[in-house]
Amino acid sequence: MPTDESLSLHLVKKAPASPVRYCPVRRSNCVLPLKELSIDEAYAVSDFELAEELIARGADSARIAISPHDSAETQYLGYAQVAAGKQLVPASPFDFKQSIVIVLPTYNERANLEALVSAIGQYLVTDILIVDDNSPDGTGELADQLSCKHGHVHVLHRSKKEGLGPAYLAGFKWSLQRNYNLIIEMDCDFSHAPWDLPRLVHRSRTADLVIGSRYVPGGGTENWNASRRFVSRCGNTYVSLFLGSTIRDWTGGFRCYRRDLLARMNLETVRAKGYIFQVELAWRALRLGAGVDELPIRFCDRIEGQSKLGWQSIAEALAEVPKMYYLGLRGR
Repeated sequence: MPTDESLSLHLVKKAPASPVRYCPVRRSNCVLPLKELSIDEAYAVSDFELAEELIARGADSARIAISPHDSAETQYLGYAQVAAGKQLVPASPFDFKQSIVIVLPTYNERANLEALVSAIGQYLVTDILIVDDNSPDGTGELADQLSCKHGHVHVLHRSKKEGLGPAYLAGFKWSLQRNYNLIIEMDCDFSHAPWDLPRLVHRSRTADLVIGSRYVPGGGTENWNASRRFVSRCGNTYVSLFLGSTIRDWTGGFRCYRRDLLARMNLETVRAKGYIFQVELAWRALRLGAGVDELPIRFCDRIEGQSKLGWQSIAEALAEVPKMYYLGLRGR
């Protein structure tokens, strides 16, 4: 497991539930072609940086064990597989010794919420803030039950559904009123992999904003049909035409913000309501001179529930992006 001055992880000495055979990768041989892993194999690396090299070349982040020890298999017994060929799970979550909160906006996510809270806890020591917009399916009531059961889970109830942007802004305001160093946003439908959370936090050491990106080397999408890919690609191309190509995945919603950056963003003036909210905050970060980095992720379409991306969000994007561009011109 990775250990450095900012990260401490203690292994539980027990055999994994599903045995894993490791393929150690060192810097001396990482230029070799990636091998085809069998269902009981995974890569083993000594640090996050080497893991990122593999991921950028196409390795699956779910199949990489990170440990500072040498390559002997006995050193990686802290990892187990959920099932054959599935993601690895560390014996203990990564603890970066920082105050972290994950903001989870929910609306009719009862089918996903408890499983996601549990999964997050397997990979990262963090608080979780559930922001529920009065879900009619009982998500808010389940969130309260989880909060009573787990001390790191908090709930913010909102009276009605107003869109993704206002839900995140309410969560950010709540987080800024408390002593969190890092504030993470992610979807509640498993589109964003919980096992990528430690990577996101680790990268934040060198960036004010880290975006989990589908459109940098190593990133991608899974279970998307052609129309979904087309809409996403066109949306990011449209934004880039106005706001530039500094960011490849403008609309990505898996992010880690440093507290100071969010505090400087003047969030009270944010205009966007829907998914274009992600574009506006990234644009504001760049205008503030923040360091923005993109981390490759594989975005998987939701399994439970229904997507909340609709034509209203697309129409908002078409109207708001040119406004950001012209505001930028006026601010020069």
